[in-house]
Amino acid sequence: MESGGILACLLCWSCVCAVTAIRRADLFPYGALSGDHILAEGDDETSKVLLLPRPLNFYDSRYSQLYVATNGIISAQDLPMEKQYVDDGFPTDFPVVAPFLADIDTSGGRGQIYYRVTETPSVLNRVAQEVHRGFPDAKFTPTHVVVATWENVAAYEERTRTAGPSNKVNTFQAVIGYDETDSYVLFLYPEGGLNFFGTRPKESYNVEIELPARVGFSRGEITYLIFHRTEGPHYSVTSDEQSVKNLYQVGNTGIPGVWLFHTGNSYSFGNIVPASISGLLVTPPVRGHGLSLDTTTAEYGEFEEYSDNTFDPDNQEEEDDYPLTGGDPEFQTAPAGGDHSESLQPASPDAPSSPSEDTRHQVAYGSEDVPLTSEPRYNSEPAVRQYAPPNSPERGQQTQEQQPQVPLEVVDVYPPHRNEPPLSPGGHVVSVDEDDVDFDTGVIQYTTENKETCARYVFQQQCSQNAFCSDYATGFCCYCRPGFYGNGRQCLPEGAPQRVSGKVSGTVTVGSTPVKLNNIDLHAYIVVGDGRAYTAISEVPEPVGWALMPLAPIGELFGWLFALELPNSQAGFKITGAEFTRRAEVIFYPGNQRLSIIQTGRGLDDHNHLTVDTVVNGDVPFLPPGAEVTMDPFKEIYQYYPSVATSTSVREYSVVSAERGAESFSFQLKQNITYRDCRHDNRAAVPETLQITMERVFVMYVKEERILRYAITNKISPVGVQPTEPELVNPCYSGSHDCDTTAQCLPLEGQDFQCQCATGYRGDGRNCYDVDECAESLSSCGAHAQCVNLPGSHRCQCQGGYEFGFDGRTCVDVDECSSSPCHISARCINALGSFRCQCQPGFYGDGFYCSQQEVRPRSQCEHHRDSLQSGAEQRPSLGAFVPQCDSDGRYRPLQCHGSTGHCWCVDVRGQERAATRTPPGTPPRDCDRPDETERPKTHCEHHRDGVQTSSPEGHPAGAYVPQCDDNGQYAATQCHGSTGHCWCVDGNGQERAGTRTPPGTTHTDCSKPDEPERPKTHCEHHRDGVQTTDREGYPVVGAYVPQCDDNGQYRSLQCHGSTGHCWCVDGNGQERAGTRTPPGTTHTDCSKPDEPERPKTHCEHHRDGVQTSSPEGHPVGAYVPQCDDNGQYAATQCHGSTGHCWCVDGNGQERAGTRTPPGTTHTDCSKPDEPERPKTHCEHHRDGVQTSSPEGHPVGAYVPQCDDNGQYAATQCHGSTGHCWCVDGNGQERAGTRTPPGTTHTDCSKPDEPERPKTHCEHHRDGVQTTDREGYPVVGAYVPQCDDNGQYRSLQCHGSTGHCWCVDGNGQERAGTRTPPGTPPKDCDRPGCFNISTLPDEPERPKTHCEHHREHVHSSSPEEHPVGAYVPQCDAGGQYTPLQCHGSTGHCWCVDARGQERAGTRTPPGAPPTDCDKPDEPERPKTHCEHRRERVHSSSPEGHPVGAYVPQCDDNGQYAALQCHGSTGHCWCVDGKGQERAGTRTPPGASPKDCDKPDEPVRPRTYCEQHRDSVETTSPEGYPLLGVFVPQCDSNGEYASQQCHGSTGHCWCVDNRGQERTGTRTPPDTVPVDCDKPVPVAPTQHPESVCERWRASLIEHYGGKPEPQQYVPQCESDGQFSPVQCYGETTYCWCVDQDGREVPGTRSHDVVQPACLPSAAPPTVRPLPRPDVTPPPNADITLLYAQGQKIGALPLNGTRLDPTRSKTLLTLHGSIVVGIAYDCKENQVYWTDLSARTINRASIVAGAEPEILINTNLVSPEGLAVDEKRRLMFWVDSNPDMIESANLDGSGRRTLFGTDLVNPRAIIVVSSTGTLYWTDWNREAPKIESASVDGQNRRVVVSDGIGLPNALTYDSSSGQVCWADAGTKRLECVSPDGSGRRVVHPSLNYPFSMVYYRNHFYYTDWRRDGVIAVNKDSSQITDEYLPDQRSHLYGIAIATTHCLSGSH
Repeated sequence: MESGGILACLLCWSCVCAVTAIRRADLFPYGALSGDHILAEGDDETSKVLLLPRPLNFYDSRYSQLYVATNGIISAQDLPMEKQYVDDGFPTDFPVVAPFLADIDTSGGRGQIYYRVTETPSVLNRVAQEVHRGFPDAKFTPTHVVVATWENVAAYEERTRTAGPSNKVNTFQAVIGYDETDSYVLFLYPEGGLNFFGTRPKESYNVEIELPARVGFSRGEITYLIFHRTEGPHYSVTSDEQSVKNLYQVGNTGIPGVWLFHTGNSYSFGNIVPASISGLLVTPPVRGHGLSLDTTTAEYGEFEEYSDNTFDPDNQEEEDDYPLTGGDPEFQTAPAGGDHSESLQPASPDAPSSPSEDTRHQVAYGSEDVPLTSEPRYNSEPAVRQYAPPNSPERGQQTQEQQPQVPLEVVDVYPPHRNEPPLSPGGHVVSVDEDDVDFDTGVIQYTTENKETCARYVFQQQCSQNAFCSDYATGFCCYCRPGFYGNGRQCLPEGAPQRVSGKVSGTVTVGSTPVKLNNIDLHAYIVVGDGRAYTAISEVPEPVGWALMPLAPIGELFGWLFALELPNSQAGFKITGAEFTRRAEVIFYPGNQRLSIIQTGRGLDDHNHLTVDTVVNGDVPFLPPGAEVTMDPFKEIYQYYPSVATSTSVREYSVVSAERGAESFSFQLKQNITYRDCRHDNRAAVPETLQITMERVFVMYVKEERILRYAITNKISPVGVQPTEPELVNPCYSGSHDCDTTAQCLPLEGQDFQCQCATGYRGDGRNCYDVDECAESLSSCGAHAQCVNLPGSHRCQCQGGYEFGFDGRTCVDVDECSSSPCHISARCINALGSFRCQCQPGFYGDGFYCSQQEVRPRSQCEHHRDSLQSGAEQRPSLGAFVPQCDSDGRYRPLQCHGSTGHCWCVDVRGQERAATRTPPGTPPRDCDRPDETERPKTHCEHHRDGVQTSSPEGHPAGAYVPQCDDNGQYAATQCHGSTGHCWCVDGNGQERAGTRTPPGTTHTDCSKPDEPERPKTHCEHHRDGVQTTDREGYPVVGAYVPQCDDNGQYRSLQCHGSTGHCWCVDGNGQERAGTRTPPGTTHTDCSKPDEPERPKTHCEHHRDGVQTSSPEGHPVGAYVPQCDDNGQYAATQCHGSTGHCWCVDGNGQERAGTRTPPGTTHTDCSKPDEPERPKTHCEHHRDGVQTSSPEGHPVGAYVPQCDDNGQYAATQCHGSTGHCWCVDGNGQERAGTRTPPGTTHTDCSKPDEPERPKTHCEHHRDGVQTTDREGYPVVGAYVPQCDDNGQYRSLQCHGSTGHCWCVDGNGQERAGTRTPPGTPPKDCDRPGCFNISTLPDEPERPKTHCEHHREHVHSSSPEEHPVGAYVPQCDAGGQYTPLQCHGSTGHCWCVDARGQERAGTRTPPGAPPTDCDKPDEPERPKTHCEHRRERVHSSSPEGHPVGAYVPQCDDNGQYAALQCHGSTGHCWCVDGKGQERAGTRTPPGASPKDCDKPDEPVRPRTYCEQHRDSVETTSPEGYPLLGVFVPQCDSNGEYASQQCHGSTGHCWCVDNRGQERTGTRTPPDTVPVDCDKPVPVAPTQHPESVCERWRASLIEHYGGKPEPQQYVPQCESDGQFSPVQCYGETTYCWCVDQDGREVPGTRSHDVVQPACLPSAAPPTVRPLPRPDVTPPPNADITLLYAQGQKIGALPLNGTRLDPTRSKTLLTLHGSIVVGIAYDCKENQVYWTDLSARTINRASIVAGAEPEILINTNLVSPEGLAVDEKRRLMFWVDSNPDMIESANLDGSGRRTLFGTDLVNPRAIIVVSSTGTLYWTDWNREAPKIESASVDGQNRRVVVSDGIGLPNALTYDSSSGQVCWADAGTKRLECVSPDGSGRRVVHPSLNYPFSMVYYRNHFYYTDWRRDGVIAVNKDSSQITDEYLPDQRSHLYGIAIATTHCLSGSH
């Protein structure tokens, strides 16, 4: 075809263009010369992987490789064997581009297949031109093209056939062009290129069939929920052989044989979009038809341009074959008489329709026009996919001559519909009476001309944003994406709970009284995971409220929409979506009253909540006030037809009232639910019938609240499914699983299941949290749109000044001027996202108000500005932002905050323009420029703003605030404003290794790319380990932080930031010797290389050994040698502590005679010694003594005296003892010359008597004396005494210890003669008693343990025993004397018979020793004080960290009453638990409080004290971290009126709750506000309300500092419950009534809290219902559970929970019931009331009233136990941390335990053994303890491996104690002695309380808000009970008709 012809055709786009098909020469270049690869010959070949230079977007996925296959396809993944796909239709299991999918065979040289990827400019340009021709609005410039060509390829043929091979071959080409975001595909079929149009299946078994080739695209299977797959979207170009033949005759680009498709986009893509230009071959003109050829393009019809192309009903008679309704004639079940007026068919064609995927027009043409397609038939049987040509009978009759073919379509043909009503599997026929059912389905019909396509959907927003679109012959359908469910038009996340809101209106006549309902609120909440639906209608007038209780069908609609699905069924929402109409008629019997219900689903609101409006009109029977309505479980069968579901049923219900007793009634319900279905894809037909099972129906009317409630549990299943034993039903189907309410339960084999968080949530399935798509940049919002997070999803909303365009997605500017917002004398100027008003000349004002007055009225800006002025001086409040106005009173476009320095642009209304704010010090924005396209906040901006908004000051002191660039990305260089460190970050804000620089140094150039990343160096690990130890991002004060260079190596010079010392280090960071300099001195030059390193000298070793012995640098008082620069000893050495100085030689040895005492002139050590003679023996001896100690000589040592010649002086004296003696020339003592002190010395000049040899005693004595170099015995050594003859004196005494004893001639001690010091020694010479010569010793007994011990000490040293060693003392019998003393230290203590020290008996020297004859006190375990003190000591090598607080304990281990902090000097008084007593702290220097004075009557800690103490204990060292604000409390524990921040210096005033009073904050260095000035206060102070008491109790329960996700009641200023309650800082919120009870159906996970209306206060004269007992129905065993303001009764049937008989036992308004216990002997229930702070009881008999037992000195009573045998009760009080007991009537109260408890919770008593057990969930050291009921024998049972042991019970069958732990999530048991521990269940949710009965544990769960049963043997959860009103369940107990064994 000539190019000029093509151009002319294109210029005349609405004309009929008849062109010829392309030729082979028009194909894209291919073959070896074009660089193509050639596919191997064969029948089923696949190319090697074709790697793409850049990823390709196909549908909404990205692929980096392609494969080309023999069989006419290109795939993004390696292909399976051809038999798995070649004979099947679309969709395929894998991604496919199919220009001609058929069984092709190139074996034997029959054709070639070429392929390549190219960037050739000519190819890129041609693809770009083709795309721009087919998609004129596309902005597409391809970067790469894939060309695949099948040349002269043949079809596969069996070789065994008699006929030869066919000569038919085909040539075609596929071209894929793509850029970074989009992909387009061209299919080219040249003239004569297609000669066969299909292939025979290989396994056709001689049946002559041929499958036409498939042409189109398939996304392939999509995986979701890990294990599940679903088929993805697909698109077919052909449907039958004729359509294949037409491939080269028609096209969609204006050229026959050229087909173009948009196949992918990186942003959002639903399905393939074809090009939209017709192209037909030249054909002979058609006779008899006036239709122009340009109307035959199926994708677009020209009629859509005109608004008057509507159907004329008058022409319907000509449409015998194509009635307008398109209704299935076999579905029109007219009566036999032929009257069609009442046949069951869709509504009239006049019915209005909204735009949908069905159609936007109702158009039909006469029989001469283009043939139409009849409406597909519907049937419950599966659809059969057939490929029929457009002129086949299935597509309707045509005129004799064929029209030019429309582009090819897929047609789904269904088997004929059966006439008879469908039969359910059980054989039950459900008939529908046409008279009673309105089938106004609003079905819209189709023709091929008016059909819509997915391409148009893009502009019409027909499908959900969580759906994709598929085109079919008659239109398109929407399908929810994996992870979502619905009808495609509306899709909700799988598994997430759903909320419904709406209005109820109408008129209901009760009896004869009509009552109008005026748009009252309806709310519903559905837990999809287990099929529970809660509905509440508020403000229902009283007579109607009672009468409408039986009308549960109002809430049943929501149960049907979101029922729990059993296999082979689907809930209603998957069929109807959110747009439907339900019409129901209720006929009451026996009165025949009729009521109609119309419920209209109006779609999903902005929060993804279903909106349903309800209209009720008619009559209902009267029900007496106070009546109770009960409805039994029932089943109902729903019949499904196209666009309608119907059901008919009869219900029975019973009414119990005081006036009438019990009565039974019934009503008949007829209903139909009409909706719009998509009838273009008939493969997934809706089942004919399904069965809804309503297992529980609960109805009630709350008179006080005027609220009508329905609660229904629903399951949907195929008809006839019989209930199975609960044990055999998978928990997913029974609803008894423990998955989170925002999780999906996925059934596995048997009883196994998996919890998987719903789409848009994260977690483990049992705990799921919403994904914030907005914060994580996962949203699909475009320009000028803001992302709003929703539960499981998000929505986009246009920013101010923008609105959604016609496509529903793009935000376009709102022309505000079109609504004339300005003053009549002003003109309006529109701008992007804004506008401004400007007064006309001669007028003054802001444009909204213009005046000709000279003094114009104040503008909005001026009003705003002036309203912020305060006081007579017209000065703004400190820190407040004051707007700036121009001379005309308009807001200046640029506004700046005078205090913070931030600036931003505003619109004419003063509203900040997004993304224009600049921080102080940066240039402000140009506010005259229009807004840039707004983008959502980036991660950096969220990070930055999260820090900046976390504190009143803008951001916490010292916190790191990230810096973002103009695009919101992290600035490449980040700096810490407080520490001055700077570093580079990557795109995620993560620090780039090696880029951190300290303050004052040049920053790293962050623009340089990272070097190939190296691992962190040792220095960086060291540095970062220190830097990350503090939450604020900088090191703890005082810590040494190493400095690293750019390469991560240690900087050669290191300095300590706190101490100022600097030193040089080597490559390992080790200090280089001699380089340390103190603060203020010049640093060592570390760049100088070390001298060739010499080994350390003796002096340096000596010095460094001393210096490194302590963290402080050297030990206190130690002598440190001084070395010169060469490491040699300095000539003069001085002792820093004693002041002595002396000279030393080269070895550091003192030079004799040079020592000088402190204060005297030093010896001149530079003078040489006199010619030195060698030292004599005496001098060596003397000097050896002097140098043996750092101080010069040891105290008490003997120093020999030498004469001038160095010889021993003849007379030697001991300077300490005073003994003197004579010595010989060797310094040896001459025998017999020693004289004691005070006696005349021996004349040593006299010669010795002739010397006799030394005796044994003398050798012994002298041996002791010579064992020491100083010449005298070491202190404490025993020196034997010898007489003049050298024999042992008979009495020997130890000079140090004072012991004396008798010895024999060998010096051996005679047994029984030793006496302790201070007692008279034995008379060793007394005749007849110890006369050795006359009395032989007793026969010797073996030595005792004491004697062996003593002798072992003696024999361990030559000196008889080592210096300072302890020598045990033995009595005459050889046994240890009871009192032992250490001779050297003076300590004494008592020992037992084995010599072991008895604890607590040691006394220090000088103190009276303990009386060892007294028996030991029973040994006590270490106290809490001692444990705490030891923990501090053990936390540091020095004993305790410097600056740490060490508690002081008294002799009994209890906390000393006065505690002081050794570092800070603060002192305070403590109670017995070591807790500070309020108001006793004194600062350093002040007199401490007298802690012995009794406290005032003890009050509980106030909120201020809890706040303060929680801060002070946040550091292990016992003091607050730097920068943390610590509140100041007054002496009464209330917040001091003025608070100041110790770090920042800001001060402000607070109210009594500690809340800052507005306008009182002052910066540092300014005068604080006088907080004592009166401020407006509430007129009266109300008494503490239930809400406030509950709040205070829970705050205490949470340790004074609740976690962000924990619930704390929110109270109004008057103390009442706030209407909206939330879990902490989460968005999990709900509404409550005036008593704090949850309003069912109001729970929300949204960012927007539920709209809750405050309850009207009850009239003061109206009494509350009397709290009396309503006992449960007769039951042997009943579980009693506490639920806030009531006690419920849940009977057991065997061990199964019986919810049908559950009752409210006792309603207690204003109470918070926590602990609960049961007395089986008196049939009474006992409970603790957290709100009233009381303990109560009541008999379980009808009408019994509660009795208060204890109402004083209770703060937070929780766990409660009753000992029915001893008639005692026990409870824990978790605020003062006590366990108490009393008689069952409240008398005899006593405290059992008041110490070593932190958070006691549960308590049980085992009556049979008289044992108490309790839990203490102290988060630091949780434990379970036991004791006897009288408080004796307290001990720890379990302390390891537990977290929050909430629940506790006793297994009487095994005798084990069992607990349920909310921290570890385990249920465990252990024997009382700690043995036999085992795990019963490993994964509970949040248990609170538990009981045991018959091999089952029953516990209350705070996550499920119900009672859960666990089988002990199987460890499986077997049952669950969820009360109809959801709120936390607390205690649980068992009530029995007789006492059980082992009751507790």
